[in-house]
Amino acid sequence: MSDFLSATYPALGQHLKKLPLAELPTPVERTEFDTPHGSRSITVKKDDISNAHYGGNKIRKLEYIFRRALDRGARRVATFGAAGSNHALATAVLAKQVGLECTCFLGHQKRTPKVPRALNMHRHLGTEIVRYGGSVDQLTLFRQYLQNRQTWVVPLGGSSWLGAVGFVSAGLELAQQIRDDQLPCPDRIYIATGTMGSTAGLALGLAAAGLSTEIHAVCVVEERFGNPLMLDRLIQKTALMLNRLDPSFDQELAGKVRLVWRGEFLAGGYAAFDESVSNAVDAAHNRLGLSLETTYTGKAMAALLHDLQQPDYRGEQYLFWNTHNSRELPVTADRPDSLDNIPVEFLRYYE
Repeated sequence: MSDFLSATYPALGQHLKKLPLAELPTPVERTEFDTPHGSRSITVKKDDISNAHYGGNKIRKLEYIFRRALDRGARRVATFGAAGSNHALATAVLAKQVGLECTCFLGHQKRTPKVPRALNMHRHLGTEIVRYGGSVDQLTLFRQYLQNRQTWVVPLGGSSWLGAVGFVSAGLELAQQIRDDQLPCPDRIYIATGTMGSTAGLALGLAAAGLSTEIHAVCVVEERFGNPLMLDRLIQKTALMLNRLDPSFDQELAGKVRLVWRGEFLAGGYAAFDESVSNAVDAAHNRLGLSLETTYTGKAMAALLHDLQQPDYRGEQYLFWNTHNSRELPVTADRPDSLDNIPVEFLRYYE
């Protein structure tokens, strides 16, 4: 089964169709490893392999968003992000898969090793890349690239109430895996939290399933892009919309979610990182066999590893939700011979 939302709420399934882009359920994997404080066990939810071409958490959101776009007659999707944005790249990869043109409005970010490869993948896909942010005239850009093009605009990170629905279903999916004895019910789930759609939907899905699991939302963006108040509003909006479509979905679930906001691993901002984050990425690779990165998942792993080694740890069950793409991209990080669709302003990422 791949549609856990409609299985639990058939009326919602009638109203909220999705494209079958994700390979669900994504597996769970128990891992034992040694720490200076003794042996530890965690469970990994492997959303990194959620799609054969490009994994990660964005796939679940785009299943619902793309279906809505196609139903409304869109021929192109457009979205926003930083130069190395996982969301923008996932949107472009899946748009190609379903036959939609794609425009990505991309802004500058801190240099990281993944940015050149992401840009080269956009070049490979033929994404229409538009330099965005700074002193750029947004209104002129939108008129030029959005008007009269049958374009469906996907919000930053895919984080609207509709995108969050993908992770409401993910929470119900995890509950079914617990019932099937694939893993013990986790006391905590650690998830990288940027534009908050994944976290909001997951919190509601777990509440709908009656699980008491506590979500540790590890912040990876500056406060103006993500904060507890904005997260609460998105949870409330998602619950409201689902209740309007199907009154059997309890709107009061928004008040029953269990969330802990973790801002202490931001390391100075989006795409910035410190020693604790780089050590967590190394530990995940060497001890857990996971390929993470320092912008998102390394910070969530840093929070989990920190908590595992606290004196008050008493063997609670921790789950790491791997939101990173682990599928190999068919491009290198080398500077291309010709830029083609890569704006000249992004040459800085190849230096």
